[in-house]
Amino acid sequence: MRQTPTHQFIETLAVDTRGREMRDITGEIARTLKRQGAADGLTTIFIRHTSASLTIQENADPDVQADLLDALDRLAPADAPYIHVIEGPDDMPAHVKTALTDTSLSVPVQSGRMMLGMWQGIYVVEHRSRRHRREIVVHYLGTAIE
Repeated sequence: MRQTPTHQFIETLAVDTRGREMRDITGEIARTLKRQGAADGLTTIFIRHTSASLTIQENADPDVQADLLDALDRLAPADAPYIHVIEGPDDMPAHVKTALTDTSLSVPVQSGRMMLGMWQGIYVVEHRSRRHRREIVVHYLGTAIE
């Protein structure tokens, strides 16, 4: 396979969440990179929201995700005396949790595959208690497979 010198794309993905959860989107990102012909470069994944976030975490044991969600709840409890309550009691804690995690991730790509570790996955962390449709922007800059 021949590689072109510079290739760039931006694609927006819609991710439906079921309320408070960590949703693995690694496969969706990988399929996007493949469909767009990514070879060697860097992908940036960005979430367009302030009450949900992104993280790279262990993908082998689901207890990790449960424990992380519980830890975030302890750090930003819904019953704390927040001033911003107009969008409900889970909104301000969601903003705090997003500030503690990430809205953007950068992952190297080699031979069309993200260079994640064996036990790493990319997750949307939904901090709100109800369902949402979240927009994830995938940007890639690097070479392309022709």
